Formats: sequence, structure tokens, C-alpha cells
Amino acid sequence: MSINKKVRTAARKPGPKADTMTAEAIGTVLGTQAGPSTAAPDPGAPTLKTPSQRRLAQQKAGAQRFARSLPSNPLKAGEIGLAGGAAPAAGEPMGPADPVETASTVTERNVTDKTGRGAMLGRNAANQALDRVRVDSGGRVLTTSVGVAISDNQNSLKAGLRGPSLLEDFVLREKIMHFDHERIPERVVHARGSGAHGYFECTRALDKFTRAAPFSKVGKRTPVFVRFSTVVGERGSTDLARDVRGFAVKFYTDEGNWDLVGNNIPVFFIQDAMKFPDLVHAVKPEPNNQMPQAASAHDTFWDFAGLMPEITHMLLWVMSDRAIPRSYRTMQGFGVHTFRLVNEAGQSVFCKFHWNPVAGTHSLVWDEAVKVSGADPDFHRRDLWEAIEGGNYPEYELGLQIFTEEQAEKFTFDVLDATKIVPEELVPVQVVGRMVLDRNPDNFFAETEQVAFCTANLVPGIDTSNDPLLQGRHFSYLDTQLTRLGGPNFNELPINASLAQVHNNQRDGFHRQGIARGRVAYEPNSLGGGCPFQAGMRGFRSFPEPVRQDKVRAKPEKFADHYSQATLFWNSQTEVEKRHIVAAFRFELTRVQVQAVRERILGLLANVDDELAARVAEGLGVPVPPPQPRVGRRVTSEVDSSPALSLMARPGDGSVKSRKVALLVADGIEDAELRRAYAALAQAGAVPRFLGARLGRVAPAQGDSIHVEVTFETAPSVLWDAVVIPGGAQALTGLGTVREFVRDQYRHCKPMLLLGDAQDLLETLGIPSTMPDGSPDPGLVTDAPAASGKNARRGAPGGVRRFIEALGQPRPFERERDPAPV
Repeated sequence: MSINKKVRTAARKPGPKADTMTAEAIGTVLGTQAGPSTAAPDPGAPTLKTPSQRRLAQQKAGAQRFARSLPSNPLKAGEIGLAGGAAPAAGEPMGPADPVETASTVTERNVTDKTGRGAMLGRNAANQALDRVRVDSGGRVLTTSVGVAISDNQNSLKAGLRGPSLLEDFVLREKIMHFDHERIPERVVHARGSGAHGYFECTRALDKFTRAAPFSKVGKRTPVFVRFSTVVGERGSTDLARDVRGFAVKFYTDEGNWDLVGNNIPVFFIQDAMKFPDLVHAVKPEPNNQMPQAASAHDTFWDFAGLMPEITHMLLWVMSDRAIPRSYRTMQGFGVHTFRLVNEAGQSVFCKFHWNPVAGTHSLVWDEAVKVSGADPDFHRRDLWEAIEGGNYPEYELGLQIFTEEQAEKFTFDVLDATKIVPEELVPVQVVGRMVLDRNPDNFFAETEQVAFCTANLVPGIDTSNDPLLQGRHFSYLDTQLTRLGGPNFNELPINASLAQVHNNQRDGFHRQGIARGRVAYEPNSLGGGCPFQAGMRGFRSFPEPVRQDKVRAKPEKFADHYSQATLFWNSQTEVEKRHIVAAFRFELTRVQVQAVRERILGLLANVDDELAARVAEGLGVPVPPPQPRVGRRVTSEVDSSPALSLMARPGDGSVKSRKVALLVADGIEDAELRRAYAALAQAGAVPRFLGARLGRVAPAQGDSIHVEVTFETAPSVLWDAVVIPGGAQALTGLGTVREFVRDQYRHCKPMLLLGDAQDLLETLGIPSTMPDGSPDPGLVTDAPAASGKNARRGAPGGVRRFIEALGQPRPFERERDPAPV
């Protein structure tokens, strides 16, 4: 009998009515953190509005059926005794009623040329005829390992005809690197990451500036894979460390792979790649005791920082809320460096790349981030996965700042200095496309972990600049893959392989995948018909930038301005953001044990802003020391402040999609308005869930029982974006977990919907009902009319609507106190 005939479908037997999941339980369908003590969700529940939600419900229902169809292991008895050993029993596989029930991700139907059309059920596509990996280069141009056509295979790139070879020559380095490792069997930073597939869609053609394939025409879609990451922590560290976040995008273009390897902060700590090992050694755990993990709050980092004044601008960014984003979906991304665009005529302009999330830029507060690390260290990873599975696809606009070399020469700063931005007041950001992430990986290791990025993966129309940090990254990214992925053939791994055809003479080496046909592995040749042959003008051509200076180890004069843009950043922040920056410096420097190191940092800050230095010094209990001596002349920025540098300037589209809302339940609460709030939140795209002390049912004062979907101990306050407190709140006041939950919701400036007499709970907990200045708190929404008294607090229409509006806005940070009153 064939194996297919043995497969049985898991029984579709509905559970008893008492175990049927209530119609409100959309949160359980969309969540990955906990499930209720009820049976399978109903894929036809009225709250499940979108195809993604129904597929998720079907997947979870399938898992429930599979588990119930096998209450125990029927093969265990056969493991005992000689009879079982002589004639082992065969397992009885179960087939899904629908392929989605056994899928890695319900987004597997979202396809691109890169992801393909999904797995063949019951088949391993790798175990097919070797034709799938055979390579024949007849009639094909010579390419790099990521499919970029090579224009000249005879000469390395040099600074002039008789000048030195250049480190930026990625064609030469790839060719030699691969050769070096053909007979040698064999992530320090950005170790912890999360990834997703999607596409980039051009909305504005850029053929005037570049011949790059993704920007060739409006409407063109290019498959992408994006990896987000922290920088300092190890692979098992928390998502919530105060840290830079990586934002790396691999474009699978029809002219080869282009990697835009950036961060969520547009500047960096250092100016020259020579200092990168020193920076990482300083910020990593101290070598004597291997502490602290994924944190900069220790002596060696701040000792290094205080002796490197060019770090000052970056310090303000990292001490700001940018370093603790709410999610990967709500943080910006930047290419960091200045790149070149080159058009078909060979004309060049400079550019900088900006990713702006449609959902807006949102962050956490530090106390919240610390607690999230303990409650769910996978917070960002889970958020990204759940949003995509639930059909709330993250979307980003790609904007470019395009400017000429003549413009750049007139700036007070050097555009080749990675510690500087180009203020948007000088060069506006032009939106040229959008990126949508609509498919989760099937396998974390094979895709997210094995993806290999390199800044030197460029396509025709995009070129490097002479930024000395970028030049070093070109080599570093390529070199690190050799150890991390075990040899020079990492570009043949499926997630790294280009959609453009790859044809070259690289052979052998560890983990070789392609099977080359023929006997020729060199160029020029005649025995292979001269193939593969160099592409000439069709291939990648480096921009012929004139080089007329002596070789030297030094920095340009404009690199000496270490403070003017730090001042610009400080001046551009709201008072709330300034308060958070000061608190971050206070926390970090309090952890420093050497007083002289603290004073040295205060000396840097004294060059940025007197108020900043004074407020940080006050928090450390020391006077402000004299400013550190300036290396160059004092520079005044062309711009006093730039609103675009504030997170508050990008609130997003006001959507509440995928925002997580806790609805507190216990025996005796009033459930009618609570159920209506649940339905309204689900309709708006939020993820509401009934939160209680234990799984099971609670009995409200009237009406049907409510299934608890998740518990306080599994999902404490910091994992929620907002809370709904029901009427009959006296039923909740005896629970210490509720008191702690509500206080943290208030302290972290989250919206709260107070139904019925719920405001009494806030009064019991000593939570103010107004802002510090006496004005109404926009984050405390009641369903009560203007009149006072308990009897007047019921039934006013529009409370849920106002709550949803508040949830879609930035948090009311004006509620904060330092220290907090609750």
C-alpha cells in the first residue's frame, strides 16, 4: 500500500457546546503567547473578518483536531519486550483537511518570484533530479555570485592607471576570496534578528538619476527579504535592549541582488572602519566577567566613548527613545551612508536612503522595556510574526535625499562622515516607493539565520561613495560570512541566491551547490566557446571618480565637527523626548563605576548644550565639568532644529491594526459594554483579549460566562498597548495583579477605557484623573457624560470610539512624572 493511502484525515468532530470558543475570541486566533482552556476556534466566527484571520482559525482548529485524534501514543506498548522489537509497529500518519493546517505560516500563499508557490505536499523538492542545480554558461555574461553582470574581468579597480588598488572593488575581492577558500573547509554583531519576505513597489521612476532596476518604472515590484536585529546582544538576548536596530533589505532584482544594509538610526558611532573592532570590543560584555549582556551601561563602553568625541551625535540618538522602539513595524530605517546613483549616461548624484513606517514611529519607555525583557524577551519577534500572520502587513515608504556633489561641498558637514545627517530642510526626502512585508519565513534558520547581507552587493545604477566606514563595511560583511556560514559558497544558499542568472568560473569550496557542466573554469577560454564572457557596458561599472591626492591615514577637516549636529538633534526633540534622553544618560552613567569616566562624558555633553549637561549632571549628583577641548573650530549648523528628527513628528496613519488590548475580567464584572468594546476593537483591527487570573470561565453579574483567553502571569501589563476596565470593577480590586497591571498601564502612559464605575478603581489606586497641569488626560477615556456621580457614568455613547482614536495616537507622555507617582 502506498504511503498516501495510509494517511488519514484528522477527525472533524466538534466538541461539546460548553467547549465552543466564544465569537469574541479573535485575540486568541491572532495571538501566539497563550491559548484559552476552550476547544478549537470556529473559523466561521463573525469576528473573523479577513482571509488571514480565517486561515489562522482554521490552522488552530486543525491543530486541535490533530491533538484530540491522538490522546496517547499507540506505539508505546510495542516498545516493550521481544515481540515488539522483532516486529515494530508502523505509525499511522494523519493528513490535514486543508494544507494550511500543517503550514509553517498562513502567509505561504503570498508569493513572489523568490518565495515561489509553496511546498509540494508530501514531497522534498531537494530530492529531485540534479537538473535543478546544473549550470550551463553558454551564451551568458559573466556575473558575480549574486547575479550582477561584470563589465571588466581583466583589471582591478585602481586609483588612477598607476595608482593603488581600491578596497571598494567588490568584484576583485569576491573573486579572490572564493579562490582562497576553494580548498579550505571551514555574527559577532546583529546576532539576534527577525526576518520577513515581501516586495518593494516603485511609485516614482528614477531613470533621470539611476539605471537601478527597482526604480526603472512605476508599478514594478521587486521581491525583498528584510532582517531586523539588535546589534550588541548575543543570539539568545532580549529584543528590548537599549540598542541600535539593524534594518537590512535584500532586493532580488532582475539584475542581481542589492543589499541596503542599514539601521534604525541614520548616523553611527565612528567615522572610520578602522575603529569598528574597538567600538564593538568596548560595548560588548567586559572580558573579565562577561557582563553586561546586550547593554552599553558599563565602564568600558563609556570609557571609549569619552575619548572619541565624534561619538557624541550618536550618543544622543542611542539615549533617545529611538533605541527602544515599540516594534519593528514602527521604527524608521536608514542607509546611514551617502551612496551614488548613476544613470544610463554615466552621470552621478549623491543620495541617502530613508525607510518610513506607515504606522508611524512609536517607542517604549525604559521602565516598560526592562519589564518586557522579563515578561517576553521575544516581544519584537512575536509582534512581527503575529502582525504578518494576522494579515496586518507592515508597510514602509522608501524616500531618497538626492543632491549633487556641488551641493555637498557647500554644507558645513562632510557627507562622507557617517556621524552626520543631511537635514531634511536642506535636502527634502522624495518618496519613490513602498515596501510591504506579507510573508513569514517557513524556517527561521534556513532563511532568517542564514541570510547574508553585504553593503558591496550593488547593482548597476547604485554605487558606493568614499565614506571610510562604508568602504570598510564592504570588506567586513563579505569576510564574516566565511566563518559564519562555513565557506565561500554562502551565496548559493536558497535565501541568498539571486533571481538573476549566476554564471562565473568559481568552483568547489565548502557546501558547493551548483554542478557545473563542461571542463572550462577560466576566462578567456576557447574550449567553452568563450563563455561566460564579460558583459562590457551592460555590466556594473564603477563611477570614474577622479582621485588626485596623496595616500594618507587622516581625516578631512570637516570630520572635526563633533558637536553641531548633536546640538541640532537635542534642539529638535520635544520636552518629553528630552526628559527621556536625560533619564537614559542618568541610568547609563550611574552604572559606570569610575567617576572620571562619568565626568569625561559630561565634558562632551557640555559642548552640545548647557541645559543637557546640567540636567544629566544633576541626576549624577556632580557639577558640570569644563567642556572637553574641541578638535576643530566651532561650527554652527545650517539648521537650528529639524522637526523630522522627533519621533512625535511621525504619528502614522492613526490605525489600531494589531494593537493589543487587554479587557480585564473576573467573577461579578459587568459584561455587556465589555463585549461591545471587544467587538468594536476587533472590527477596527486591534487584537483584544479577555485577561483574567486563571484560564477557564468567569461569571459576570449578568449574561453568559466569559472564556479567559490569557492570564496576568502570562501577559503582564507591559505586553499590552491599552486596557479596558469593566463596570463592576470592585470585583477586580482584591486582585494584587490587577492593581499592579493598572498602575503600570498608567505609568507607561497607555490609553485606558473605563466602563461603568471603573474610575472608582483608579481612585482606589491613587491614580490621578488629570494631567499635571490640571487639564483632562486624553488617555483616560470613560463612557460617562459630563455629569458627575456614579449613576451618571453609564451608557454614554462614543466612549469606545474615543478610546480607539486615542489608541491610534502617540501616547500621552505628558502624564509622566519623574519619579512616578504610582
